[in-house]
Amino acid sequence: MCEPTLHDGRDGRPLLAWRLDPPRPAVASTVLGGGIGTRHWIVNAQVSPGYSGPDHEAHLHQRAREAGLAGPGVGFLTAAPVRAYTRGASGDVHVVATVGLGHPTWAAAPGASPSCPPVGTINIVAFLPAALTDAAFVNAVMTVTEAKTQALLECTVTGTGTASDAVCVVGTSEGPPEPFGGPRSAV
Repeated sequence: MCEPTLHDGRDGRPLLAWRLDPPRPAVASTVLGGGIGTRHWIVNAQVSPGYSGPDHEAHLHQRAREAGLAGPGVGFLTAAPVRAYTRGASGDVHVVATVGLGHPTWAAAPGASPSCPPVGTINIVAFLPAALTDAAFVNAVMTVTEAKTQALLECTVTGTGTASDAVCVVGTSEGPPEPFGGPRSAV
């Protein structure tokens, strides 16, 4: 379930897709399926650089339908090449990321000027082997973001990410919910 499947879209752009069967609780910062709720699928759709489609949600729903996915889901958009996704694991925690770092930025940096080129995107999907409270889900997103920033700094990237990064953390429905999702939590 943690490994995505690759689909070629009708628009000629690839899509990473996860079918969550059974549906699982998740939290996401994405344009589609953002917030906390039970999700049936996740997609990470590659778009052209500078993409500014009129309706991101409709685009993502269409791409999910093309991949045979139905029900509520989470949708990411990225100009980063999704075929070049990377993955990692620590124990039973599994993470998949697509990374575009053409224009890293600092989280507290002033806004970009109109002459700046578009930023890249780092999209992260993390699968945790536990049920989580809402607070633990929020804390887990913070932990994923802190780990991303640590990895960027260790690779001497000047920035904490990009202006369009997004995260999805997926838990389970099994067992009592964990109250904490921080770096030193059981999760």
